[in-house]
Amino acid sequence: MKKLSKIFALTMGLLMISGTIAMAETKFTPLNFDDSSSVKTTSATSSTAVNSADAKGTDLLDPSQVVAGPKMQNSILQIDNAQIELRNKLLNYKNNYAQIDSKYQTTKAERRAAKKQIRYAEKKIRNLDNAKKKIRKNFERKINI
Repeated sequence: MKKLSKIFALTMGLLMISGTIAMAETKFTPLNFDDSSSVKTTSATSSTAVNSADAKGTDLLDPSQVVAGPKMQNSILQIDNAQIELRNKLLNYKNNYAQIDSKYQTTKAERRAAKKQIRYAEKKIRNLDNAKKKIRKNFERKINI
């Protein structure tokens, strides 16, 4: 079992290291980068051409341009409604779980208290039994003398 857990830990470590290396290989461009002191070159024009091509590919179409526009909107609304219903059910399930959990916690606390009472009563009974035994021994000693 230890060997398996070591292998698993090593695999996870290698996976994390390779993931960080892959992330480090991507080009880092900070969002708030203001390079007003740098000199702009002609490569900026080529990058704007690429950016405009990317922007055209990611633009969303109007619903009227889609072949089944109203049907698409209708299906999206149905999915949204189903999602809302599921979220409401999830809230109900969470509330039910919280109620059951609170009952469980109170039951556990009551059980602990009852167990302490039982231990206390058993301890008292043992002490009384020991006291009776000691009294009997003392009584037998006095009779034998």
